[in-house]
Amino acid sequence: MKAMILAAGLGTRLKPLTDHTPKPLLPVKGHPLLFWQLSALQDAGVTDVVINAYRMIDQFEKFISQHSWDMQITLSVEDKLLETAGGVLNALHHFGPEPFIIMNGDIWTDFSFTDLPRSLPEGSLAHLVLTPTPSWRAHGDFASDGTWITARGDPYCYCSIGLWSMAAFDGYEIKKFSLRDIFFRLMAEGTLSGQIHKGVWYDIGTLEQYQALQ
Repeated sequence: MKAMILAAGLGTRLKPLTDHTPKPLLPVKGHPLLFWQLSALQDAGVTDVVINAYRMIDQFEKFISQHSWDMQITLSVEDKLLETAGGVLNALHHFGPEPFIIMNGDIWTDFSFTDLPRSLPEGSLAHLVLTPTPSWRAHGDFASDGTWITARGDPYCYCSIGLWSMAAFDGYEIKKFSLRDIFFRLMAEGTLSGQIHKGVWYDIGTLEQYQALQ
């Protein structure tokens, strides 16, 4: 199985920590956040990982070279910010016909990637991991019946982890736009499935959230 980690953001809400360090390389429990994400993917048997990056490319290259991984890691360098969907489309040639994992580079979770299905449920073009909306979030993202994501709503937050088909990206061109544009369309079409994770999950978007995680 293959995976992509989205790591090209500017991390502006975490300044000044991100002035000289990309957000996915900030330390958490003695290692860069990206270390924990790659380790979790490797433990689940992922063989190839693409990481997109926009700034401080040398730090990503140094980090990758300093560790021994039992998987192929490729950097997809962007010369302009493409956001999440644009970043995936820019790197789509690295993936074959099989479903692949997409996750954000700024989350911390105890979710086991072995719990993700290896294939998409029948009728699904993308499968998202959700979690009950935590108290530190003002509102959630979705409503779900536990199998299908049925509407936008407060019960659950998107964990920034999903299994995607190549077909979910049909008809789109490489430009700056968000994955949300795609999964809201899939939801409206009834082709967006999901599962609920009730363990630990942090979205590291602000200094307060990063300090709480530490």
